[in-house]
Amino acid sequence: MTDVPGYWQNFIDGSFCDGGSGRLAVLDPATGEPFAEQALADAKDVDRAVAAAKALSDSGTWSGLRPVERGRIVRKMGDYILERIDEIAPILTREAGKPLWEARLEIEGAARYFEYYGNQAETVEGRSIPLGQSYFDFTTHEPFGVSAQIIPWNYPMEMTARSLSAALAVGCSVVVKTPELDPLTNRFFADAALACDLPKGALNLLCGLGKDAGAALAAHPDVNQIVFTGSVATGISIASAAARNVVPCILELGGKSAAIVHDDADLDAFLSDVRWGIYFNAGQVCSAMSRVIVQERVHDRLVDGIAAMAEGLEVGNGLSFPNFGPNMGAMISEDQCQRASAMITQAEREGARLATGGRRMNRPGYFLEPTVLAEVTPEMTIAQNEVFGPALSVLKFKDEDEAIRIANSTPYGLVAGVFTTDLDRAMHASKQLRAGQIFVNEWYAGGVETPFGGFGKSGYGREKGREALLNYVQTKNVAIKLR
Repeated sequence: MTDVPGYWQNFIDGSFCDGGSGRLAVLDPATGEPFAEQALADAKDVDRAVAAAKALSDSGTWSGLRPVERGRIVRKMGDYILERIDEIAPILTREAGKPLWEARLEIEGAARYFEYYGNQAETVEGRSIPLGQSYFDFTTHEPFGVSAQIIPWNYPMEMTARSLSAALAVGCSVVVKTPELDPLTNRFFADAALACDLPKGALNLLCGLGKDAGAALAAHPDVNQIVFTGSVATGISIASAAARNVVPCILELGGKSAAIVHDDADLDAFLSDVRWGIYFNAGQVCSAMSRVIVQERVHDRLVDGIAAMAEGLEVGNGLSFPNFGPNMGAMISEDQCQRASAMITQAEREGARLATGGRRMNRPGYFLEPTVLAEVTPEMTIAQNEVFGPALSVLKFKDEDEAIRIANSTPYGLVAGVFTTDLDRAMHASKQLRAGQIFVNEWYAGGVETPFGGFGKSGYGREKGREALLNYVQTKNVAIKLR
């Protein structure tokens, strides 16, 4: 059993501190038992964190650095995290439930964001605009100031790194509200800030309940920009609070993403995509492949193959899975596990057929069997609503138009995929699918460099790629009348 410090503090204005709301017990999803305590912030802690971030922003100490110097510090923070992967990964597994090898992948992904945006810091440039010989006109990009970032629990380190690194690279100061279910490993970003000489106030980390600290942060009058990843309902609340202060938001609100599989697709290769698409992190992924829409001629063969693959996954305590392999850890909490299980049961009542899985496992912790539901139809609840668990719904289609119509039939639009050897068919589908990112013949194709964000109720704005840098800056135009 990995030793974990018993108590973890918040980080405000360069110092670790307790929280005004006492302490929060952090549970191990593999056992359901508490194993550490986290300082719990209140609205006064939020005020102190925002004040520290604003003071640094107003001073110009961070934003006024030459961009290459900011970039070097940001890159060093990523290096610091990566160098401590052996220390961090078991803690991440203990708090989030994922296999140890998945935890390592998440930490490597977090470090990659710091590398990428550190390198991008000196590329944020304005332009000159020709207005004739009597004028000189140019634009600059200036950081918004204080960025409030409310982080989800499914990837606590990687999602923090995604927005934090980009905001720091352009000169913003940041207040991060960590997730209540797995807040511990965010502490290592504070350690990195201290080790890499990030100015005090540039990074502030606090854990608090959404209804208390989260609401206070989203509505704070000194916050200049907000990033949120989470549910539609919470996203609407945050956007409403931000609108009252006329503050821009980036919202990533999940999805009900579909993979269209044509009868000419490489079905054996597709099984590997399903493994990554729906059972990675126990299906607790915003862009999970939660629906497979398959051409009816190959439907039965594909369902049998997916069910066999799912049955071959070993499910257990993430610490027992140090190496990449066909395995899956626990879901994050009792509530999430019960919710997913209830949606599977409801799908059966509505006429879906359970091809495999679908039940809670008879062991301590929050374990749900890898699940495949066949004979799902577009109007079923499970075909419309996000499960956020290891449950795949398989639907049939006759022709390409029907497949696209089914894929577009939910209010979400985060990602989608099409699997076919016909390039024209793939390009046509890419144009017709209503999603912010389209995968062709590989789920999760792309990387840190590629923009990510949704259509419809999947939110607005883009994370990742160079596009994300524009979240944290506003454009100023300077027009000069020459003599």
